[in-house]
Amino acid sequence: MDPIASVFGWMNDQLLKMVWLNDLVGAFVADILGLPLDERLGASIQFFLYDTVKIFVLLSALIFVISYVQSYFPPERTKRILGRFGGIWGNILGALLGTVTPFCSCSSIPLFIGFTSAGLPLGVTFSFLISSPLVDLASVILLASIFNWRIAIGYVVVGLVLAVAGGSIISALKLERYVEPFVYGTHLAEADLPEMTRRDRVAFAWQAVADIVKRVWPYVLAGVGIGAVIHGWIPQEWVSAVLGTENPLSPVIATIVGVPMYADIFGTLPIAEALVAKGVGLGTVLAFMMAVTALSLPSLVMLKKVVKTPLLATFFGLVVTGILIIGYSFNAVGGWFV
Repeated sequence: MDPIASVFGWMNDQLLKMVWLNDLVGAFVADILGLPLDERLGASIQFFLYDTVKIFVLLSALIFVISYVQSYFPPERTKRILGRFGGIWGNILGALLGTVTPFCSCSSIPLFIGFTSAGLPLGVTFSFLISSPLVDLASVILLASIFNWRIAIGYVVVGLVLAVAGGSIISALKLERYVEPFVYGTHLAEADLPEMTRRDRVAFAWQAVADIVKRVWPYVLAGVGIGAVIHGWIPQEWVSAVLGTENPLSPVIATIVGVPMYADIFGTLPIAEALVAKGVGLGTVLAFMMAVTALSLPSLVMLKKVVKTPLLATFFGLVVTGILIIGYSFNAVGGWFV
């Protein structure tokens, strides 16, 4: 088993973490730019260049693969699949299908409208709505490339549990009367789906890479920039005082800070990496990431256009409660994941 573990470790370090790229960037900053890596400016520039290149390379490769798979699940087909299931199994399937749709929270709203208008259970559509921006297959690989596989898999599992639990509770509360009436009158076309060839799927995947990179690049650069500032310029004791595990309110603070922001999970990863390096608890970091991706203010404003205040408040309260439970739980057992 030792040779197998060694090979897996080498692949993880070189292909996912791209240690070679970090060394190359470090040599460029130190030897070409003449900036010592143990000083603030050099450390910040190395962090920015390394994370930017790594995230865009991995993101492009992963989105291509995921979008190729997603070509088998267009909205109309997804709706038909979900329509076959009810109860908890419908919520589970809705959450799982959300993982193969790499949408931000705002992009998920039109699909939410389409699914609801098609007569799918409200709880199932909310499981999808929570899962789609919060968890996707690319996030597993990117989290593993920055942290490790335990953290990556743990994040995905708790994200899916939150999506299933949130959707199931909304279903049990029977809140359909709080959906705006016009939603039920909006129907997706019932056209037959043309079968895509392999060339069509490759073209679809490349187009998805271009579209998603075009959409997320400002948030990735902003996230890497913030992470670089935290990494190189903000003293660890400052960060630990506010967001460290010694502060019992750190998951609450992280959630409050995250909600007004708007970014994909890809934009939050560099910030999370820098915060963990400064000693912030894993649960606090996950709470921040989840608040940004699942509860961004723009997505809540858009959702308010299609649901009434009691349903919106229920959704917000359930997700916040779930995020805080996850945050405090991971802070308590975070050492196991490191």
